[in-house]
Amino acid sequence: MKKEEAPKERYSDEELEEFRQIIMVKLEKARKDLALLMEAYANLEENGTSDTSPTFKVLEEGNAVLTKEENGKLAARTEKFIKALENALVRIENKTYGICRETGTLIPKERLRAVPHATLSIDAKLKQKRNK
Repeated sequence: MKKEEAPKERYSDEELEEFRQIIMVKLEKARKDLALLMEAYANLEENGTSDTSPTFKVLEEGNAVLTKEENGKLAARTEKFIKALENALVRIENKTYGICRETGTLIPKERLRAVPHATLSIDAKLKQKRNK
């Protein structure tokens, strides 16, 4: 009779290293994206409308405000994403990475490869959405 294996309680060090590499790539890209957003935000001060008609200038300034708001929202989302990735790296160091914070079970590798900062299994995430 075949002995039944106990479910894994955590990912192996090799598996954690694979996830760490995925996170590092995403983190580097997110930091570059944030730098571009911040640079674009800083460069929106001058639109080159100083010698144009007042009506056009008002329209351009309105557009600049809208663009600044959009950049600000994107920058905030990117900062939140960077923080989530950094937190995932901490969980890797603590060897708690990939454990659902609701159920205590391992989050499937496929989910973590797609969303490396995930802290909930799909079931827990769906349950959370239903309860909102």
